[in-house]
Amino acid sequence: MSNSYSIRSTKIGNSAGFRLPAEFYREHPQFANADGWIEVLSPDTAIVRIVPRDDDEEDSVMMRLFLDFAMTEALKNNTLQPYTIEMSEAAHELIDGVELEDESEEDS
Repeated sequence: MSNSYSIRSTKIGNSAGFRLPAEFYREHPQFANADGWIEVLSPDTAIVRIVPRDDDEEDSVMMRLFLDFAMTEALKNNTLQPYTIEMSEAAHELIDGVELEDESEEDS
């Protein structure tokens, strides 16, 4: 799995960067549009770490969209109420004494 790829320094807008060959992305498509960082180990050696985008990130975007929708709907009819201490105490009374089983114990 260890392949070496030649990179070239290039100007990107007002910054500088490295250009990776198309072969790199063909062989490793998970790195397309990924983020990462570079760590300098010595004056002539650096390590580049590329982190593929995670599906959780897409889930996070979907959650944000859902919450935006929910907030818009809630504000339409002016039905939002502040969460009071009394509401919190009532919720705590409902779950008082409830014990949850440890999922890790169920798996064994």
